[in-house]
Amino acid sequence: MPLRPHRPLPLATPAGVEVLTRILTQGPIPRVEIARRTRLSQAAVTKAVAPLIETGFVTDQAAPADEDSQVGLGRPVSPLTVVPSSVSVIGIKLTPASLIGVTTDFTAGILNVRHEQLDDTAPEAVIDRLAEHVKGLIGALKSGTAVAGPLAGIGIAVSGDVDAANGVVRDSPLMGWRGVPVAELLGDRVSLPIVVSNDVRALTVAEHWFGVGVDADSFALVTIGSGIGCGLYINGEVVSGAYGVSGELGHLPLAPGELVCTCGRRGCVETVASSDAILARIRDTTGRQDLELAGAIELAHAGDPQAGAAFNRAGEVIGAALAAMVNLVGPEVVVIAGEGVAEYELYEERMRRAFADHAFGAAGNCRLMLRSHTFDDWARGAAATVIRAYVRAEPPLTR
Repeated sequence: MPLRPHRPLPLATPAGVEVLTRILTQGPIPRVEIARRTRLSQAAVTKAVAPLIETGFVTDQAAPADEDSQVGLGRPVSPLTVVPSSVSVIGIKLTPASLIGVTTDFTAGILNVRHEQLDDTAPEAVIDRLAEHVKGLIGALKSGTAVAGPLAGIGIAVSGDVDAANGVVRDSPLMGWRGVPVAELLGDRVSLPIVVSNDVRALTVAEHWFGVGVDADSFALVTIGSGIGCGLYINGEVVSGAYGVSGELGHLPLAPGELVCTCGRRGCVETVASSDAILARIRDTTGRQDLELAGAIELAHAGDPQAGAAFNRAGEVIGAALAAMVNLVGPEVVVIAGEGVAEYELYEERMRRAFADHAFGAAGNCRLMLRSHTFDDWARGAAATVIRAYVRAEPPLTR
């Protein structure tokens, strides 16, 4: 099934992994700058880079130096950059209603997109559809005009508690799954390495390697939609947690205790602030059970008091939850993303006010940044987890 046989990266040492990571996430970048940022000698950088260039994963692009060049006026510099077409990756975002798949190159640049509707969330039915979805994505790669490298693996992103080390979805309330061995089941149908991740953590990996995390020392990614998730990048790494659970902002007990969450617990932030909770509240208070989310947003924009109150309540709880998270881990910036940002302006003022009220001291200096994400971006996040595992030789992509 792979386009070409999977080939390992020629990285024999941790220094080699660090050098390639810098080139991948910060390139084009000269050797001297890699040495400065990694605190390796230039000789060590050259030794690590040589086999990557020889095998076609990295290229050396000579260009004239400008006046600010660190290697001297008038001398040529040789920035290193990853060859995007040296590797291909598949990433799939799984929701209760659809499969969103992408193929990407080595830099997580999207090559192809494939969407399919799901009408059955039973694990075996979904895995069968996943296998066919993968075959369709591979077919698109084979027939595409872009040059595609060997397939490194498949990334699957799903909401909930995911045991990434074993590829098991332990608990996904949105999917209605408990203890589903996704990697094992899908591996019986397709012969490629499979990385299964929590969807928010996968999106955080993409931001870490190819987005805001490239320039930030620390950040949090908060996603607002049918659920509320949070990914954390602290001290140079995406936080996974000792048990594979971390950043569960949506399940902080900051909402009224009489409200029951989809997880079965009471008072979770999601019971007030998720898109589904906001819509349910507006339906109940207006008596309009036929309302969809777009109609509820229109009502709020038109000044309907019940609709406005629902969004205000959501903003209050989200702001308090953000402050609690920032007080605990102190990120430099919080990126707010997800499908729920469509109604962001309806609760932004209340959210920022609640955040300011509850953030302690200098934690209030944390920047809150809005970034729109599509479902294709979530699938790209799944692909990014494969790229990271491939570079680091993490299971199931060990060398």
